[in-house]
Amino acid sequence: MMELRDSVEALWRIEAPQLIATLARRIGDLDIAEDLASEAFVAALEQWPVDGMPPRPGAWLMTTAWHKAIDRARREETARKKAPLLVAGHAGELPDVSDEALAPIPDDLLTMVFTTCHPVLSPEARVALTLRLFGGLSTDEIARAFLAPSATIGQRISRAKRTLAEARVPVEAPTAEDLPDRLRAVLEVLYLIFNEGYSASSGDTVVRVDLAVEAMRMGRVLAGLLPTEPEVFGLVALMELQASRFRTRVDEDGIPVQLEHQDRRRWDRTLIDHGLGMLDRAFALARPLGPYSLQAAISACHARPATFADTDWTAVLALYDALLQLTASPVVELNRAVALLHVDGPQAALDATESLLDDRRLAGYHLLGAVRGDLLSRLGLHADAAAELERASELAPTKQERHLLLGRMTDALAAAAR
Repeated sequence: MMELRDSVEALWRIEAPQLIATLARRIGDLDIAEDLASEAFVAALEQWPVDGMPPRPGAWLMTTAWHKAIDRARREETARKKAPLLVAGHAGELPDVSDEALAPIPDDLLTMVFTTCHPVLSPEARVALTLRLFGGLSTDEIARAFLAPSATIGQRISRAKRTLAEARVPVEAPTAEDLPDRLRAVLEVLYLIFNEGYSASSGDTVVRVDLAVEAMRMGRVLAGLLPTEPEVFGLVALMELQASRFRTRVDEDGIPVQLEHQDRRRWDRTLIDHGLGMLDRAFALARPLGPYSLQAAISACHARPATFADTDWTAVLALYDALLQLTASPVVELNRAVALLHVDGPQAALDATESLLDDRRLAGYHLLGAVRGDLLSRLGLHADAAAELERASELAPTKQERHLLLGRMTDALAAAAR
């Protein structure tokens, strides 16, 4: 019994996104679609222990959910206003519930992710709703990943669905004209999820592998749905190349390990090879490269060499120059300064960070002080370095990063005293 329950719960993660997407396409309401999918899985938990798991569980769930949709429409006098379920040609005729009629179409998942990432929603709402419906995560799982109360995440998801309904957002794929902007919003959501896993914004853990893995999985699904969009492949490549270093990102105490000190023998070569292959797909589709593909190309410059010393920093600097033209991001400028360090030296890199000191977007960004502290130490200005590192430690989002920066501050003070 317990084994069957575990199988059904595992099946939910696999089948729920497609099931909800197909129901939402036919009904036009994500909230009702999710309710119907949940009811179908409850029915499975009740019936399969008695009757056994059907040979095509996905089809069984879809047919069961659709029958429940019909029952709901029959029960509710206002069903036509709440959810246009009776979509057949004339009154009184029920919709076809054959396997062929209920089969998902390839664009169902794509339509749903464009809906969960719709611009009418806040970034936080987009992330939560996408993880819930496209990723198949439970509310509790999302809450644990973001260190938030389940009630808070549940309210965020409910409000997001209410916003979509009140704003009359159709459950449909964007037009060709709207696709670039809408796709950009989807990719931003997936990368936000990945980045929260790659470098946590709060809590006691620097890396949250589960979130990053979920973002990569959803990215691969999206790449299969949009095989001619280079930036989708660029994003997947970027995530996989960065994720290949997870084993070496922190030491045994959870303290971050800088790239030059990581043991490259422990990097995940399978992820690197797959990421490089996805980057090649982006190269084949795009001229010139978009921002995600450029970032992936930078990650590839770090992934290919056997040692840190073999990094082609001139290529990295050129790629950051190209990326700056597309993004005008202060974080990209800061990363470019690190590349400049290895090309033109610490003074040139420090000079490149001066303009960032007054940028309000970096007011709470601890890595600005961390980079400047390193550059000042390299120039022998240890007291100034210690001051930068102390300020950076106060902004660090996790206790491990604070520990690292305070340790570097101590080293700088010791060097200044000599």
